[in-house]
This record gives sequence, C-alpha cells and structure tokens, in this order.
Amino acid sequence: MSRKNTKFNFEESLASLEGLVEAMEAGDLSLEESLKAFEQGIKLTRECQQALDTAEQKVQLLLANTDVPAAAPFDDEDDGESAGA
Repeated sequence: MSRKNTKFNFEESLASLEGLVEAMEAGDLSLEESLKAFEQGIKLTRECQQALDTAEQKVQLLLANTDVPAAAPFDDEDDGESAGA
C-alpha cells in the first residue's frame, strides 16, 4: 500500500523529530545511527514543512473569500518606543 493513503499526523511527526534531536544531542549514537537519525530527521522536517505550507494556503484561501482583513507579519518593534520613556 502506498504511503499517500496513510494520514499524516503533524504532532506525532514533530514529537518524533524532537526525539531524534535529543538522541543526537546526547552523543550516544554511533556514526551510522547518527546518519540514519539525521536522514529520518530531514524527512520529518520536510513532511512537517509541507503540512504547514498546506495549512497556510488553506487559511489564505479562506481569508480571500471573506471580509476579514489579510494577515500581516507581527512587528513588536513599534511597541518598544514607549518602553524606555
């Protein structure tokens, strides 16, 4: 059965990625194990990024079909001007 038929779980993939990072940072893996963990981490990172990109596209499509203002990047620099006064 192809992998496309299985449902992607973002939270599980992110948890797996965090586990791989912790294992690699601990330094207890052999070189071969580290390379396998790195390869798996790259795969999980790409899958998570693709899921985030898809979600962002869906949000943009939903916002385009409503009267809700478009999303804008958050800039907290403007609030810092009065903090020193």
